[in-house]
Amino acid sequence: MTAHPRTDPVIADLAELRRLHDVGIARVDGQLALLAQRSEQQTRDADELQVRVTQLESARWPLPSLAALTGLAALAVAVWQAMGR
Repeated sequence: MTAHPRTDPVIADLAELRRLHDVGIARVDGQLALLAQRSEQQTRDADELQVRVTQLESARWPLPSLAALTGLAALAVAVWQAMGR
């Protein structure tokens, strides 16, 4: 009696399964690398936008202060005109 020897179709099927498994793992690794790269790019873009927003906020005109100064100037002109009459 002989033990069940491995036949060529079984070996070929196992080799094909292993190849498909290796290809699948390589594809998943590639996708993960792409996702990591995109995540790093998103982080860099968010940091760059934060810097730009901070620069814009520091360079904006202080509108409430300008409004108060304009109001005081208008009051001064009104008092000056009232006293001039």
